Amino acid sequence: MSSRKEPELPSKPKTGVSRRGFIGGMGIGTGAVGTGLLENEAIAAPAPANVTGPGPVPITLNINGKPVNVTVEPRVTLLDAMRNYLDLTGAKKVCDRGTCGACTVIMGGKSVYSCSVLAIDAQGKNIETIESMPVNNPITAAFVNNDGQQCGYCTPGFVMAAKGFLSEHPNPTMDDVKHGLGGNLCRCGTYMGVRKAVLEAAGKMKGAKNG
Repeated sequence: MSSRKEPELPSKPKTGVSRRGFIGGMGIGTGAVGTGLLENEAIAAPAPANVTGPGPVPITLNINGKPVNVTVEPRVTLLDAMRNYLDLTGAKKVCDRGTCGACTVIMGGKSVYSCSVLAIDAQGKNIETIESMPVNNPITAAFVNNDGQQCGYCTPGFVMAAKGFLSEHPNPTMDDVKHGLGGNLCRCGTYMGVRKAVLEAAGKMKGAKNG
């Protein structure tokens, strides 16, 4: 039997870096690099032009034929500007989501939900509210004649929607009215009275023009 020993392999030098230490170091380094990049991007980003707000800014609204000056934050809706700043409370705040139509006004000749329009974006446009309607006008008179309201909370929105509808459809049918006022909801369910009122108003308005 040979007594010769196998030669010993040279041991590898220790690097001084463990697997855990390497992963930890990578995390710290990556975080530092990432933070630096974000800071550089934030510093390099140019400021947007014509920024308005976030504080209150002066605006001018043309409501019912008169210019009205008011100072509001850019986030304020036309509905809130009218009700909370201008004491025009005819348009009602019900859903505040653009679904019920109780806040309907006419802006630029079109029926719109004032809760879905920013006041600052309504500048330069003609705005008509229920307050502009004269007493005993054909539309509101027809609503009374046909019992087109019960609690009355949705009535201002229906009246303004009817006005906008009749300006584009002066000779509507019952189906036309049903479709044209489909964006306004009545929680009391007086839809038939409302539709009959719009048809009556159409006839009176047509007769007034012919007369």
